[in-house]
Parts: sequence; C-alpha cells; structure tokens
Amino acid sequence: MEQGTAATLLLLLCAGCCRHSQADLVPVIEVTNGGPWGDWAWPEMCPDGYLASGFSLKVEPVQGISADDTALNGIRLHCTRGAAQHVVESKSGRWGAWSEPVWCPDRGFLTAFALRVEAAETPGDNTAANNVRFRCSDGSELEGPGLSWGEFGEWSDACSKGVCGLQTKIEAPRGLGDDTALNDLRLFCCRA
Repeated sequence: MEQGTAATLLLLLCAGCCRHSQADLVPVIEVTNGGPWGDWAWPEMCPDGYLASGFSLKVEPVQGISADDTALNGIRLHCTRGAAQHVVESKSGRWGAWSEPVWCPDRGFLTAFALRVEAAETPGDNTAANNVRFRCSDGSELEGPGLSWGEFGEWSDACSKGVCGLQTKIEAPRGLGDDTALNDLRLFCCRA
C-alpha cells in the first residue's frame, strides 16, 4: 500500500472512532486553588446558541462536631437563549440540596469565577470547595449560598464571549473515611 493511501485510510478510520466533544474544542478557564482529591468528571455544555446566565449550588449544611462535612457538592449552570432555559450539570456529590438559581442582572452572562476552598487539614475533617463566585458580563459579582470555610482564591481568566460549559472534580464517597465531594471546577468558554 502506498504511503498516501495508508494515511488517507488512517484519517478515515480515526474520523469514525475518535470524535471529540465540544468541550475539547473551546478555551478552558481554571483557578489555582482547587482541592487535591478526586477525579475530573465529564464536561457538560450548554446547547448551541445558549449562554450560562446563572448558577445554582448543591450544598450540605454544617453537620456538627461529630459528623463529616462535605460543604459544596455540585454546581449547575443555567443556560439561556432569549426566554428559553436549559440546565447543565457535571458530576455532583451525593450530599446536600440544590439552591435556587442566582442570575446575572439585565440578561447578562457569566464570564469568570473564583472558588472558596478550605486548605487540607491532616488529621481533620476536610471539605475542599465550599463556595463559588461568578463575575457577570456587566462586571457585577455573584456569590453562591455555600459555606464559609476556607478562602476565596484568585479569579480565573475571563471568557469574553461568555461561559458555555463546566466540568467538576469530585471525590467519590469514602465510606467511613473523610469525604470532601466537590474539589475543583473548570469552565468552558463559548466559541461564538
């Protein structure tokens, strides 16, 4: 077989089996203070033409001195296009309840974020991520209804055309061990 024919055949085979998600093709924004535990879950994207205009959090309330705290367990993006809405969520921890959505004002959209993370304590009851702040296209800042342990880190870079997806880093339940649930977050910028 000639070299050109072999290369063409390889490209055709790869086109059928090596599809990339939309998240592989767009810029990613991250923060530097995410928690160290867990694994990155799958990315979830807003439908084409939608922008993330709001968010909600899954938070476990304070459990008290003798129980295991996990704090922030999940993040949902509320994507909009005109009056239409669509909710996207990457993997979430099992504890807590979802908050009501927090929205950017005046039909704005999310552009950047900062994560509140409790530093690792050994030994201790680690919670990792506790809360998140988002910056909107008009410059306003929204803070989620998470918990207050830890500190907010630096802001991520900004998505000039808005946020269109997310990916979470989640520690799986550890049985009798110390659970942290959500540790870190990545956001995907809109392409157009």
